[in-house]
Amino acid sequence: MTDATRSEISLKVNGRTHRLAIDNRRTLLDALRENTRNTGPKKGCDHGQCGACTVLVNGRRVVSCLTLAVATEGAEITTVEGLASHDELRPVQEAFVRLDGLQCGFCTPGQLCSAVGVLAEHKAGWPSAVTEDVSPDCPRRPLNADEVRERMSGNLCRCGAYPSIVRAVLDAAGRAEVKK
Repeated sequence: MTDATRSEISLKVNGRTHRLAIDNRRTLLDALRENTRNTGPKKGCDHGQCGACTVLVNGRRVVSCLTLAVATEGAEITTVEGLASHDELRPVQEAFVRLDGLQCGFCTPGQLCSAVGVLAEHKAGWPSAVTEDVSPDCPRRPLNADEVRERMSGNLCRCGAYPSIVRAVLDAAGRAEVKK
């Protein structure tokens, strides 16, 4: 393209490649919602403070309202629409439904993407601010409620479903650890 304010990029969203010509300043959230029609990520605060727009970029949690779309070219982007596989819910999605981890549903897509990221971070041994012992020789401990609350603290729920969200993440973590 000749215009220095626009770029042609490819976004791989939920396994599908989208070729876009977009403004370099366009956020990933706006590109997802308006250009690829993945409306799961929500525009809550538009300042990266509520987590409603959380998606996974190469498996890591990202607030898409603060991420430029051009910065994610070539990355694997997963929105809530791409979490289930072959119409089968992930354990964390099933736990959210079964344990009432959602109420109005506005924050749920971001909560679910964040929960998937939390489970992956814990499995990889990443510490959080409340991890008791971070020494390399300390065995990884099962996820507990304090860890879940700390790790999920970037995702706000206006309805106050936090206790159910914590239970759902712990339930999914417990089932994942049993499957080892």
